[in-house]
Amino acid sequence: MKKNAVVLLFALISLSACAQQKTENVFIITLDGLRWQELYTGADEALIGNKKYVDNTTELSELFWRETALERRETLMPFFWSVLAKEGQLLGNRTLGSLVNCTNNMWFSYPGYNEILTGKADDERINSNSKIPNPNETILEFVNKQKGFEGKVAAFGSWDVFPYIVNEERSGVPVNAGFEKSTDTPLTEKEAFLNRLQDEIPGPWGGVRLDAFTHHFAMEYVKKHSPRLVYIAYGETDDFAHDGEYDHYLKSARQTDQFIKEVWEYIQSTPQYKDKTTLIITTDHGRGTDPIDTWRSHGTDISNAGQIWMAAIGPDTPAKGEADSGQYYQNQVAATVAQLLGLKYDLKGAGKPVKGFLK
Repeated sequence: MKKNAVVLLFALISLSACAQQKTENVFIITLDGLRWQELYTGADEALIGNKKYVDNTTELSELFWRETALERRETLMPFFWSVLAKEGQLLGNRTLGSLVNCTNNMWFSYPGYNEILTGKADDERINSNSKIPNPNETILEFVNKQKGFEGKVAAFGSWDVFPYIVNEERSGVPVNAGFEKSTDTPLTEKEAFLNRLQDEIPGPWGGVRLDAFTHHFAMEYVKKHSPRLVYIAYGETDDFAHDGEYDHYLKSARQTDQFIKEVWEYIQSTPQYKDKTTLIITTDHGRGTDPIDTWRSHGTDISNAGQIWMAAIGPDTPAKGEADSGQYYQNQVAATVAQLLGLKYDLKGAGKPVKGFLK
């Protein structure tokens, strides 16, 4: 009899916890290759005035240089530091002892995105950026199979490898990425315009479109369909860094910050999402710091390129701002998403949810 009472008590506690959880929708957002150094300390003094990486050093300094790291980061990422840091949480400021790392040993994009979306590194099979359909099931595919979520999952990316990372064909999750146009008929007036404009504006890179297209295609889809799990992958920061254009890298980071602000403001102004939606924001890999030119690169041969960051804001995430200690991993994102949505993610070897992101 006592045993039955204990079982009942635990069941009631579990039901109570589920009832108290408010998140019904999750947006996963990534900024490709944005270093934790810029997020937490703003523009890099060693780079902002370096004419090798900046066309107009005077202009860039006026835009982003401030005397203190706190002022510089607020100038670079105003939404992060005026809203997210006050109402959510940020992990990965290594100057405070908060550490976030990849568990994959590749330290470049496909392995990083696989780890974010599946909760587990796969260095044997995911060891290049080739357009190979992901043999692993992502959290997007998993959620899309669950009752109440069918057809309510979507992904948008600037890089044309995302349809393979998500394995669009097998998963059934719609992915708009690279230079794909919207085929979500009937098209809105804005979608039709974006389709035309994407043809008319030359992209600076072969496989990565400008983030404005990714952002606005995503926003139009969200407004039309109200998906419950959305993935938006911005890509410019990584490509500008590879090109050695620190000025465009910083400008893109600030613009992406404003894109995320627009996502959050739409969420908070829409009954379907308001006070029922969590954003989880992170990056696929870090970049080098020393010698100076390694900021352009990442990968196993670049020291510390496996150092990343993550952040969350939503109704179930306590407003604690910056974490001042702790070790966290990229492989914890997928399980965190599942738990926020009230689902159990049982992939063997996957990372556990980030406890601090959940009440």
